[in-house]
Amino acid sequence: MCTNCAYKKRVQNMTSLKLVAKSEKWPISGSFVISRGAKTHADVVVVELSDGVHVGRGECVPYGRYGDTLASVLDQIHSQEGALGDGLDRMGLQSAIPAGAARNALDCAFWDLQAKQTGRAAFEIAGLNAPEPLLTAYTISLGTPETMAHDARAASGFQLLKLKLGGDGDDDRMQAVRAARPNARLIADANEAWTPDNCASLLESAKSVGFELIEQPLSADNDCILSEIDHVVPLCADESMHARDGLAALRDRYDAVNIKLDKTGGLTEALQVFEMAQKIDFKVMLGCMVCTSLSVAPAFLLGGMADFVDLDGPLLLAEDRFDGIALNEGKIAPTRCGFWG
Repeated sequence: MCTNCAYKKRVQNMTSLKLVAKSEKWPISGSFVISRGAKTHADVVVVELSDGVHVGRGECVPYGRYGDTLASVLDQIHSQEGALGDGLDRMGLQSAIPAGAARNALDCAFWDLQAKQTGRAAFEIAGLNAPEPLLTAYTISLGTPETMAHDARAASGFQLLKLKLGGDGDDDRMQAVRAARPNARLIADANEAWTPDNCASLLESAKSVGFELIEQPLSADNDCILSEIDHVVPLCADESMHARDGLAALRDRYDAVNIKLDKTGGLTEALQVFEMAQKIDFKVMLGCMVCTSLSVAPAFLLGGMADFVDLDGPLLLAEDRFDGIALNEGKIAPTRCGFWG
């Protein structure tokens, strides 16, 4: 019997799935500072789906910017317990709850479960190439120009640095990091901290020191002016872009989009967002929250197709999961067989 046929028969015989969901706290090495504040640990939610033989895992990161809390995400996940018992599958999940962190954890657990049930890797199921080591950006937290320059020098093993910016003083921050790392590739994320009044001048500052991309300079609800500003440095939508809905409408404001599974609601939707983004000529950044390797492993499948990869979430932790992603000369390597997918 073919592998797919065997899988379909197995699913028919085991439609009821057991759900376990829990929150975990992972300390960050130092602190992670952006324009909206600082954090010293990553709060994640882990989902396990069991058919009685195999267990599929997924992880998500509740994000307050999108109205999430640990409690609200866990409530959303547990709201599907009855449906899972009645045979809810990965495709049915897409309409059962909206795109976001809760759906991401469930969706990725479905992918992992299917891989274990069929004996096929998740990338094969998705019709993708096997993941290979990826050059990832490494985040430099928001701070004084001197502190950020110091941190940039300390990250000498990374060829691509991503600066967290905050508005006032960002021109000095960019210049200080460039002076500290004259040969590094630089991108930046303003996390909505710039304003219509300073956006154009800060873009000129970024251009003058060789930045390749600026992420989300303006608030997502006030970014229309980006269609009127000269993009002397390409602009990337993050908070302004979640799933496929509304993606095309951003084309006159942005040159790239940041695809994160916690926004798209999992790998299933991310695959479709990626395809649509390429069709309408967006460059793609593949991103993540501050998370463990369990969050990053599904995103890894898309890395080979992305223009920029920013999957350093686990690298920012004081300690990651056993057998998670490995780091070598600024590149992250896929998790070991059996970790996920």
